[in-house]
Amino acid sequence: MNESKLIISLLLGMSLAACGGSGGDSGTTPPPPEPPAPSYPDYTDVSALGGETTTFDTSNSGHGFSTPAPNLTDAELDLHLTGDAAFETSFTTAPNLEHPDLDGLGPVFNNADCNSCHQRDGRNSTILPPAGSERIKLGADAGIFLRMSLPFDVPCEVPAAANDFCSPVAVPGFGTQLFHRGVLKARADWEDYPFIGQADVYLSWEYSTVSYPDGVEVTLKKPRFEIENPYDAPGETRQSANVTSALLQDNVLVGARNSMPVFGLGLLEAIAEQDILANADPDDSDNDGISGRANYVFDALKARDGDANPVSLGRFGWKANAPSVRAQGLEALRSDMGITSPLFPEESIAGTPMHDSYLTRTGFNDTGTGIDGEPETDQDFSDAVIFYVETLAVPARRNVADSNVREGARLFQQVNCTACHTPKFVTQSSGDIGGVAMPAGLAAQTIYPFSDMLLHDMGDDLADNRPDFLANGKEWRTRPLWGLGLTQTVNPQAGFLHDSRAATVEEAVLWHGGEAQDSRDAFMALNANERAQLLSFLMSL
Repeated sequence: MNESKLIISLLLGMSLAACGGSGGDSGTTPPPPEPPAPSYPDYTDVSALGGETTTFDTSNSGHGFSTPAPNLTDAELDLHLTGDAAFETSFTTAPNLEHPDLDGLGPVFNNADCNSCHQRDGRNSTILPPAGSERIKLGADAGIFLRMSLPFDVPCEVPAAANDFCSPVAVPGFGTQLFHRGVLKARADWEDYPFIGQADVYLSWEYSTVSYPDGVEVTLKKPRFEIENPYDAPGETRQSANVTSALLQDNVLVGARNSMPVFGLGLLEAIAEQDILANADPDDSDNDGISGRANYVFDALKARDGDANPVSLGRFGWKANAPSVRAQGLEALRSDMGITSPLFPEESIAGTPMHDSYLTRTGFNDTGTGIDGEPETDQDFSDAVIFYVETLAVPARRNVADSNVREGARLFQQVNCTACHTPKFVTQSSGDIGGVAMPAGLAAQTIYPFSDMLLHDMGDDLADNRPDFLANGKEWRTRPLWGLGLTQTVNPQAGFLHDSRAATVEEAVLWHGGEAQDSRDAFMALNANERAQLLSFLMSL
């Protein structure tokens, strides 16, 4: 090789090296590291939310809440089906000589059977005024009703006999639940107001708009109730010149209640009390802005059995004001329908002027006992209908492997929804629920209800300002989320939250305040795709 070719070859080699051609690490930029794989919560891939009580067969049907738990024995299934028939029993006015087992309805009530409020074992339909009308009168199709009470004389902090165990203070002559329906002669002025109960109730809606940071708007609605024409002052309203009715006084506290789905209830009662209390933080000792308080309530089962302090942890109801499925279900039988049972043998309005007048005017034997002197439903009926709602299957999750659903599961944890919606519990291996032995199929089940079963301050917008035992007017029990995505498959007209104000799950999220305000704000700060992913996860439950 001559000298000129050698020089050219050396220069070419140097040029290639300077450009990183043949190697060396001089000037080399390493590729960026791979981003870490997303970390998904433990519940992301779970489909059997009710453990062995989960049903996978009816999850996309209108009967997705109405399937017996698949792990029932043959004898238990027979009792469940007997309870199913009891749940759908429509009661009639007493006396019904041809069918005395069906009589006892009223004389004032909200509905005539369980299924009317819990349509297909889910929620009832949201009531909207007809076109051209601003309000609608609650009638036979209303699954919503009003609770009412007077303020405590002093704040109630310890459930004790001396303060009636912090039970809500009844409105004189009315009670603690407003019955808008009545049998034909329920009122003394029945010829003018046939089939009207204690008063007329009208519902209208107030609308508002919420805007996300990206400009997307969502319309929200809030119910407004007007009470008119009470039986103790016919024709009166709150706008009357001289308001005399006990029901229309300014100190009467009123709160709306909408029906809840009734599946999975036995599993929730089978959670050990200490496991629920382990999540309580009433003084917010960890300073995360979320407390979680237990409600302690009067327990009719303990009172029946002679317990000197008949108080138990509240687990059920919108304010955790019921200690057991049995207490809640049989109290609803009496309160919602006026049907007595061995646990609640007294009429809901016993001792009021309205009831006394009804008995005197009609001569009907509607004192809470049948012609045999026994309550209007017997122990077998009670046992069957309660067993039915304790042993309904929990529907399985859907679309678990969908990438958007999986991302939504991660976002659900990221925005701290799990601080109140506790994903997982394990039920007790044995014990009693509602005063009887727990069905074996409910024992030792790993379940995912997504609820801590505790009370939380949800802010002013959701407050009804009505205390219920230890729950104050802003506190609500965390709703279990299992089955959420099937709510409107079971009933397309169903709404969400305690008064059915939310037409969608998204609207329900946007109503969260108080202890949930930070999570609500974090949800609103997500971009549109992330919000959709989180909602996709909720709809998979």
